[in-house]
Amino acid sequence: MKTESAKGVLAMIVACLIWGFSPLYYKILSHIPPIEILAHRTIWSFVIFAAILTLQGRVSALFALFSTRKSVLIVGVAAVMISTNWFAFIFSIQAGYAVEAAMGYYIFPLVAVLLGRAVFGEALTRLQWGAVCLAAVAVALLSYGLGVAPWISLLVAGSFGLYGLVKKRLTAGPVVSVTGEVALLVPVALAVLAVVHTQGQGHFGTAAWENIMLIFSGVLTATPLILFSYATQRNRLSTVGVLQYINPTAQFICAVVIFGEPFGFWHGLAFGLIWVGLALYSASSLAQEKARRK
Repeated sequence: MKTESAKGVLAMIVACLIWGFSPLYYKILSHIPPIEILAHRTIWSFVIFAAILTLQGRVSALFALFSTRKSVLIVGVAAVMISTNWFAFIFSIQAGYAVEAAMGYYIFPLVAVLLGRAVFGEALTRLQWGAVCLAAVAVALLSYGLGVAPWISLLVAGSFGLYGLVKKRLTAGPVVSVTGEVALLVPVALAVLAVVHTQGQGHFGTAAWENIMLIFSGVLTATPLILFSYATQRNRLSTVGVLQYINPTAQFICAVVIFGEPFGFWHGLAFGLIWVGLALYSASSLAQEKARRK
């Protein structure tokens, strides 16, 4: 019989694999504009999360989340950040920038560390400072080599980092808070679809397979988040942190091996520095966790 920790590790691996290979799913929908996919992803995610809360008898927790102006504002900012992240990811897959999206999720932990230092005054070890500096050098070199900054990478990492920063202000559980976020976005999503379909450009209802895939985008969003929540409740954050690199690694494989996106000298140099930085960051995090346990 597996221990709770082992079950948590398995849940985290499955969640990361779903996230990591989701580019294959959105690549199939490349003929549908990202904003339309995002609208459906928002609406169907809300339907699934609302159903889960109803079955759990926790709908009251959702109303409690919106009980004060402050919490509504925090949830609203989180909603903007996560929708920005989702849009950037979908756009990157469709536009042929999946390599940059993978890079963004690789540097996200280092961005999160830097935000923690800047906003909460969290102390950084020398290894962590070194990791952040390596990431900065990697972005600078890639910008120089390509002649343009890797904006997709920076948008993906920045929006997800700010999302995590805002989420620290919420005491609600992950399912409740995410349900609240998509609930605020549903009116916007419905408005987007209303405009699209009024112009005769909407894809929902035109083909059964498209309908199924657009609806399933909600499942693709909800499932890994639930698994992630399950994993974090049963494992140390350092373990979860190391396992999460499965996600960008799988994205990287999709981009280079399956999609055949260009990966030249400057990409290799930047990714090499980031991987070294992540190794330093992971080593420091594991050492800190070990020290706390002692």
